[in-house]
Amino acid sequence: MTRIPPRTDPLTGVTRLVVDATNLLHALTRGPERQPPAALVGRIRAAIPASTSIELVFDGPPERGLAGSRIAGGVTVRYGGRLSADAVILAIVEAVARDRGPAATDAILVVSDDRELRAGTGRFGARTAGSAWLIRRLDRPRLASPSVANRRPPGIGQPPPRAESRHRTRH
Repeated sequence: MTRIPPRTDPLTGVTRLVVDATNLLHALTRGPERQPPAALVGRIRAAIPASTSIELVFDGPPERGLAGSRIAGGVTVRYGGRLSADAVILAIVEAVARDRGPAATDAILVVSDDRELRAGTGRFGARTAGSAWLIRRLDRPRLASPSVANRRPPGIGQPPPRAESRHRTRH
C-alpha cells in the first residue's frame, strides 16, 4: 500500500493564493495603529513564490489607486464594496469550482481566520490556512544559500586582498 505523505507546506501545488486581507491586517496589528492595505503588497509578494498568483481581498470601498487592479507582478487587490471580503472570496472559489472543477480548486489556498469562510471554501475543494501561517512566512528572514565552493563568507579566515603594485621605470 502506497502512503501519500501529509503536506507540510500549504503552498505545495498551489497556483493561486486568495487572502482575506482585512483579516490579515487585523492579525498583523500590534498596536493602536492599523497598517494601510498597501503595506501588505510587497511583503506578501516577497514571501510567496513568483509562480503563485496572489489576490488580496479587503472589506469595504476601494482605497485610492488599489481598486481591482494588478499592483505588482502577480498581485491583484480587490475590495468587497457592499459585500464582505468573505463573500467575495467564496464567490471566487465557487466560480473556479463551477467553471474548471475540483482539480482547479485544489490549487487554491485561502488564508483566513474566519471559520465559516474556511468551511465554505473547503466545501468547494480549496485548501485553507490561518493568518498565523502567513504571518510566520512573512516574518521569515530571507537568507541566500551559500555557494558550494565558498564555505565561508568573504573576509573570514582569508588573507586580505593584495594591493596592486605599480612599477615605475626610471629613465
